Amino acid sequence: MADLDALIEAAPTVTDIVRLRGEHCADQDAFTFGDELMSFAQLDEGSNRAAQALSAMGVTKGDRVAYLGKNHHLYFEAFLGAAKIGAVMTPVNWRLAPPEVVYILDNCEAEVVFFGPGFEDVIAKVSAQCPRVKSLIGIDASLEGASDYREWRDAHEATDPNIPLGADDEFLQLYTSGTTGRPKGAIMTHGSILASGLSKGDDGPTREWQEPIENDVSLVAMPCFHISGTGNGLANIVSGTHSIVLPEYDPTKALELIEQYPISKLFLVPAAIQILLNHPRANEVDFSTLRYITYGASPIPLELMKEAMEVLGCGFVQMYGMTETSGTIVALDPKDHLPEGGPKMRSVGTPLNGVELKIIDADGNTLPAGTIGEIATRSGKNMAGYWRLPEASQETIDEEGWLRTGDAGYLDEDGYLYIQDRVKDMIISGGENIYPAEVENALYAHPQIGDVAVIGIPSEKWGEEVKACVVVKDGAELTEADVIAHAREHIAGYKCPKSIDFISELPRNPSGKILRKDLRAPYWEGKEKAVN
Repeated sequence: MADLDALIEAAPTVTDIVRLRGEHCADQDAFTFGDELMSFAQLDEGSNRAAQALSAMGVTKGDRVAYLGKNHHLYFEAFLGAAKIGAVMTPVNWRLAPPEVVYILDNCEAEVVFFGPGFEDVIAKVSAQCPRVKSLIGIDASLEGASDYREWRDAHEATDPNIPLGADDEFLQLYTSGTTGRPKGAIMTHGSILASGLSKGDDGPTREWQEPIENDVSLVAMPCFHISGTGNGLANIVSGTHSIVLPEYDPTKALELIEQYPISKLFLVPAAIQILLNHPRANEVDFSTLRYITYGASPIPLELMKEAMEVLGCGFVQMYGMTETSGTIVALDPKDHLPEGGPKMRSVGTPLNGVELKIIDADGNTLPAGTIGEIATRSGKNMAGYWRLPEASQETIDEEGWLRTGDAGYLDEDGYLYIQDRVKDMIISGGENIYPAEVENALYAHPQIGDVAVIGIPSEKWGEEVKACVVVKDGAELTEADVIAHAREHIAGYKCPKSIDFISELPRNPSGKILRKDLRAPYWEGKEKAVN
């Protein structure tokens, strides 16, 4: 096993590790999905067949393929098949409205689109608006004119294509909301994903919660269109962990699986932890096999943490990162999670192995400890850039490899990072990133709305929720229900405002920029942070 660990540590690509796992851990369980079980040998073989099938369709290195659907073990197989020929998987947020899906499919230039059960009607509608899409492949889903994934895959030999690939080759493209109102495709390489999964670096050992657990079993419940979903599944492949895959987060099903399997690790956003604890069976389930719950996307309220520690009885790890950093770069260890609270509990922790952090001012100058500025990071985990957006890439990552996160915070004397605000105006609701510009663009299309600004306000359940401040045109009449219904026609439900404030005019500075802080201030009064 020591020899295998050394080979995996030295492997330049995720696909090399799939081959190593397939050879040395052939009969070991890789994925469980419902009543289907997939070994690492089957994952390696199936991804070879998918690679050959994609090659036969003309897919080559650098091409994008897309997936629209909920979590599925065959998504990972198709993903790795694409990767073995150098193609790049682009999972699409299934919660998006059809026009948003069309934009992503068109932008990533995918000619082949995989889709999952329940999305037949959506994929039929959007693919008709995407002339570049030539082939549809249903994963346990059928549609006239589409191929069945299993038949399509099994029509080809399980011969490894052996396309030469390296750490710098593109591997995964995830779309993140954009400040301009258009999502951007963040490109991750094999190297950035492995740096995240293996915590590669030479500045210290891995932490206790990162160490392998014998017969490790992890529940993959977060959506695959997030780095928390796909990244978790890939990290489990790298570490040889058995992944139990849920199509989507369901607290009842999650509790059943925790009872059925010796699940040792679980990643959830705080809102999902709260939903789990509120379940009527939460106090009946045996959580004794659970070693760690990792959580991210937003801090966790102290009272919720106390309840979670008491009910679940495991270690908790808060994670801070973003799509552009291929996942986690900073973590608050279990030892810092104190039921009585404490100053460190207000932080997101310290940088992981191989990660550099600094706090900078608007000109990029490094600020001293205790001074609030923009958080910048440098590591092998950083993305390669944004798809087809060289200027945005250069604005985000400088020539020395420092990535501007868009978050404002400070480092204390011990190196703990504290998040205070967002340099960008992003709202995080239930772990989903929402940019005001996206919502505002949708609302401006309403003929009776004269002006609008969108802000995030505190929510006990979701961390933050979307509020729209609307100026109605002279002589027009609008209700809150009218505005929300209009938004739902154009954008995903989770991005839609939960409440509307009708005001006479928006506060602006002399240059005309909306003063969002003034709009937010009444709702965040008394809060330690301007984020929740």
